[in-house]
Amino acid sequence: MSKVVYEGWMVRYGRRKIGRSFIHMRYFVLENRLLAYYKRKPQDSQVPIKTLLIDGNCRVEDRGLKTHHGHMLYVLSVYNKKEKYHRITMAAFNIQEVLIWKEKIESVIDQHQEPQIANGNKYVSFEYKSGMDNGRTASSSDHECQFSAQEDEVDAPSSLLRRTTIGNGPPDSIFDWTQECDSELANHNANNQAFSGKHWRLLQCQNGLRIFEELVEVDYLPRSCSRAMKAVGVVEATCEEIFGLVMSMDGTRFEWDCSFQYGSLVEEVDGHTAILYHRLQLDWFPLRTAIYLQFFKVIAPCFCRFVWPRDLCYVRYWRRNDDGSYVVLFRSREHENCGQQPGYVRAHVESGGFNISPLKSRNGKPRTQVQHLMQVDLKGWGVGYVSSFQQHCLLQMLNSVAGLREWFAQIDERGAPPRIPVMVNMASSSVSSVRTQKIDELSVPPGPSLDQTNAASRNSVMMDEYSDEDEEQMPEAEQEACPTKSDNDAKRTAPKEEQFEKIDLSCFSGNLRRDDRDNSRDCWRISDGNNFRVRSKHFCFNKTKIPAGKHLMDLVAVDWFKDTKRMDHVARRHGCAAQVASEKGLFSLVFNVQVPGSTHYSMVFYFVTRELVPGSLLHRFVEGDDEFRNSRLKLIPSVPKGSWIVRQSVGSTPCLLGKAVDCNYIRGPKYLEVDIDIGSSTVANGVLGLVIGVITTLVVDMAFLVQANTTDELPERLIGAVRVSHIELSSAMVPKLDADPS
Repeated sequence: MSKVVYEGWMVRYGRRKIGRSFIHMRYFVLENRLLAYYKRKPQDSQVPIKTLLIDGNCRVEDRGLKTHHGHMLYVLSVYNKKEKYHRITMAAFNIQEVLIWKEKIESVIDQHQEPQIANGNKYVSFEYKSGMDNGRTASSSDHECQFSAQEDEVDAPSSLLRRTTIGNGPPDSIFDWTQECDSELANHNANNQAFSGKHWRLLQCQNGLRIFEELVEVDYLPRSCSRAMKAVGVVEATCEEIFGLVMSMDGTRFEWDCSFQYGSLVEEVDGHTAILYHRLQLDWFPLRTAIYLQFFKVIAPCFCRFVWPRDLCYVRYWRRNDDGSYVVLFRSREHENCGQQPGYVRAHVESGGFNISPLKSRNGKPRTQVQHLMQVDLKGWGVGYVSSFQQHCLLQMLNSVAGLREWFAQIDERGAPPRIPVMVNMASSSVSSVRTQKIDELSVPPGPSLDQTNAASRNSVMMDEYSDEDEEQMPEAEQEACPTKSDNDAKRTAPKEEQFEKIDLSCFSGNLRRDDRDNSRDCWRISDGNNFRVRSKHFCFNKTKIPAGKHLMDLVAVDWFKDTKRMDHVARRHGCAAQVASEKGLFSLVFNVQVPGSTHYSMVFYFVTRELVPGSLLHRFVEGDDEFRNSRLKLIPSVPKGSWIVRQSVGSTPCLLGKAVDCNYIRGPKYLEVDIDIGSSTVANGVLGLVIGVITTLVVDMAFLVQANTTDELPERLIGAVRVSHIELSSAMVPKLDADPS
């Protein structure tokens, strides 16, 4: 019998043919090559109910929160990419238990994906635990450390991008404000800062909180919408405990959120996203306004009577990051089942939510930094007539961070972290009028609440759920700013690929035009390699990174296609850049990024070189098998220009594409095409949902490279990098593809 890696009781979750969910307690056993479950703890040669063979093609898919009879479970689905319909779905009422199983299963999968070098020995490994930089741990108790991301960053490359939970992405764009805005500042040292000095200023200290106000004026929001404000405080509790309270919409919320009156579920989108209805309980009078109105005793009662209460309908999305932190994001949206309620003014949340990050424990007590941001337009006539009206209400909502701190401070002993919260439909006991009863009847039906996005991560990235952990483990800012002697040596070591003469690019063309001007739109240009940081020659020993420098290949053309179906093997198209390069004896690497939808889009990048250096990492990637390619192909995204909050959601963390989405490799006579199917992953779809609605406002950088894992493969080199600016969906063209020879 194979060695048992992990075992224990979990919930078997599923849906019957009639659509109703079911749960059963089952005993799961994970072995070196097998995942199985039984009705009871197995004895001797007992036959399992179901088994799944674990190999390098398996994936662990995060399904987020699911609801069963008002209770929420955290669900995982394990399946083989070649047999997606043969899967095992498991769940638990406790997030921590699910995270342990997720890590254990991924570690077994990674064992079957470890590449072999020429001499048959495994590459050198180096251990660097997630969330340990700058004195911070990924969790704040010994129990949590058991399931923190601790795998070897190189021994298990596939695990780098899988632990973050972000789901399918929200139906509309939802902005992630939790990341540092500038890619140059996005080192791990910046993660301990509550704000970026470029965008926030300290407004006041209130109830032990620091209150910040956004400095940047935005011209795309109505004048009645407030500037974004953020409260930052420290709570002596674990991230999981705080997350449970933040997600709850039951009676416990009255104990820490003074602005909460009522909440219910409108629609459960998926495991990470839900549409919620929320009534606000606000004290409408700032002190100075109340004093002023004392002079007008007739006006004051009228003001009270005609300032109607506010309510919200918004999408809520959550994810868990690799460092153990949680992000909960809000943004208003309309829903057919949640129209205007009589007696209420529908306020609008432009962006908001919580960022719950672990801090180093002190005196044996867990500590967590909680940031709560809101940017809201309360609507109504009072916003225009009383200037301090909106800011006062906003401060009242942000004060919930102090409520969280006091809630935990007044509990002497907390047992195990609570189960994933239940959303209970309830009406405020303080509202008993007939009008409120009618509103309750019109409100959406009771139910639980979940969330999702788009991803973004974590520390969000272009494919936030699959973040490359080594980006989280950067040295301190001083080391980043001043290259070490070893880094300079690495820069002086010029690889052979640079010794070829330049290629005449005038003969290549694509339907998306090239424009090197800064303010150009609907175009592309080559991005400077020094904008991206890659592993240095001595990364195995000191985790240092250096600017990438010159590209290995030349980007010669970009095509922007659309069609009613997915477009595969576009390099077969007569007259495309890959065919032109082949006629000239050049080798091409083609990246076909496929975007699903009612209309399918493809953005195709053509990279060309004279020849591949035999034995180089790029040569091994081109000539290797698909498993090796999937374990090495890396993308580094960045959004240098766009809305500040959008830039936060994308970040600049690398991701291993082959682990995040399905990549189909087509080897031609003088080219290799990589078809990157964004629609194959719920996570990648989530990232797409984040940006597709605002793509015309963005400037996006993408760098492609092959990940280097051993000392002889380092330093890493970029295949190439591209910047696409303010892309218009309407500019995509329908391609004329020749018959596929395969």
